[in-house]
Amino acid sequence: MYIAMNRFRVIEGSEAEFEEVWLNRDSFLRNEPGFVEFHMLRGPSKDGITLYASHTVWADEEAFLNWTRSESFRAAHKGAGSRKALYDGPPAFEGFTAIQEIKA
Repeated sequence: MYIAMNRFRVIEGSEAEFEEVWLNRDSFLRNEPGFVEFHMLRGPSKDGITLYASHTVWADEEAFLNWTRSESFRAAHKGAGSRKALYDGPPAFEGFTAIQEIKA
């Protein structure tokens, strides 16, 4: 399992617009080979910033990398650079390979 996360620092007052963008976009993920699940997480607000993180689970790192090279990836991220006014800096990517999994 591979988890791809992007951390977003959203400027206070822009949360509703940020959430609208994410909740109403077509991610093109459902049909991607190796895609497992996606979560958009809202974190704490502090010092004029609200923290968000996208959390995407993939079968493995190769499946994630294939997605990043796909036409679907380009379509899903089209126009992302035009929304910079919502963010305090660019998103910070973090990728993790699972070394242990415990389920209920």
